[in-house]
Amino acid sequence: MTSTDISRPRFARMCLRGAASAEARGATDHRRRLLDGVRGRVIEIGAGHGLNFALYPREVTEVVAIEPEPTLRAEAEIAARRAPVPIRVLPGVADALPLPDASVDAAIASLVLCSVPDQPHALAEIRRVLRPGGELRFYEHVVPRRQPKRLMLQAADWSGIWPALAGGCHPARDTTGEIMRAGFDIEEIERFGFSAQPLLPYIPHIIGLARRV
Repeated sequence: MTSTDISRPRFARMCLRGAASAEARGATDHRRRLLDGVRGRVIEIGAGHGLNFALYPREVTEVVAIEPEPTLRAEAEIAARRAPVPIRVLPGVADALPLPDASVDAAIASLVLCSVPDQPHALAEIRRVLRPGGELRFYEHVVPRRQPKRLMLQAADWSGIWPALAGGCHPARDTTGEIMRAGFDIEEIERFGFSAQPLLPYIPHIIGLARRV
């Protein structure tokens, strides 16, 4: 265990069990679109058990993959050995990234900004480690725009029930707005509905590219 470990073994096991269903329902295609065209040195925040690793283009020279959950990090280390590009898996948290200022060309946030404790702080850290003009690639679920689903997810979030069950996930965050407020210029964004599991409702997701300004 390290000082940056966040041990959630029950949530980690749930992620590992549910991954195949989510990927088969379309998440792999979402990840492929997220990573299309990325190049240079990359940091991936909250890499989980490495589902993105096999999809990195060969133009990527190195991925520094940050994951605080020990069970997921161990699986990510196995996935890194099979990846088509060099990947280092490190312990760490989004609000204290273990890299110098302006040291990466791109940052990947893949279904992680929903669960960081302080979204503005995490985005400020991402901006810090990105070089000027560097890319933030994001794939996240976000708060619905319309009722009643918006109110339903807000209630699940604010009650604390869903975050407690889902490893700190907050389903009612305005991640698009926070990315812009953090000093990024969103150049590309697609919004769509997706359900990762058969019994879960379709909720809004976004895939996009923002540039550090």
